[in-house]
Amino acid sequence: MGETATPDDDLLLKTFFAEVSEVERENEVARILSCFKLNPFEYLNLPFDSSPEDVKKQYRKLSLLVHPDKCKHPQAKEAFGALAKAQQLLLDQQERDYILSQVMAAKDELRAKRKKQLKKDTASKIKSLVDEGKYEQIHERSEEFQQELKLKVREILTEQEWRRRKMQMRISEEEGRLKKDEEEQKEMWKRKREHEEQWEGTREQRVSSWRDFMKSGKKVKKGETRPPKLKTEDPNKSYVQRPVKRG
Repeated sequence: MGETATPDDDLLLKTFFAEVSEVERENEVARILSCFKLNPFEYLNLPFDSSPEDVKKQYRKLSLLVHPDKCKHPQAKEAFGALAKAQQLLLDQQERDYILSQVMAAKDELRAKRKKQLKKDTASKIKSLVDEGKYEQIHERSEEFQQELKLKVREILTEQEWRRRKMQMRISEEEGRLKKDEEEQKEMWKRKREHEEQWEGTREQRVSSWRDFMKSGKKVKKGETRPPKLKTEDPNKSYVQRPVKRG
């Protein structure tokens, strides 16, 4: 998304960038590539209170400065893409709100820290200015505070990104575990079906064997030898019942 520009604006920009040296273009590419990756405001070199229109205007300016067709830097294309991504994030209301919420958290931390430091200062003039709120307003517009804020925002965004990645890792691990359980369950049911199919496949054979058994008595396995039957009158076998003479 780009800002709608008038023909006069285009002419002025083209005239300006025609006079920009190659060194300036390469320096801007180097600046962009050194930016903190999680903060799109840094890529566009804008303060945190910039409006969407400020974003569009700055993107147009910087993108013309580092455009691969105009800049000879070997990474000009990469810098150009980074600017486009930064603009996309800052024009997305949800993404913008998320980043600004982290900026506010950073400000709150810095303000709390400063308030704690000022409590130790006994200078009545500073105390009165603090009470009126003027001293803090002046301080927060200072280059020192803006630099502190920039670094604190980096810190907070890094922590949030680490939490996001850690959570994503846990989600991936859980998904992997569930997938493994599902595969094991499928394998178990597969083995069970194969066993049932094998059992069903031998049904006729089992029924036939049972019928043969019922017809002929105990079935002798092939190659099996039955023990010889002992005669009851065999006098040499004490355990054989002999006939009893009566009368």
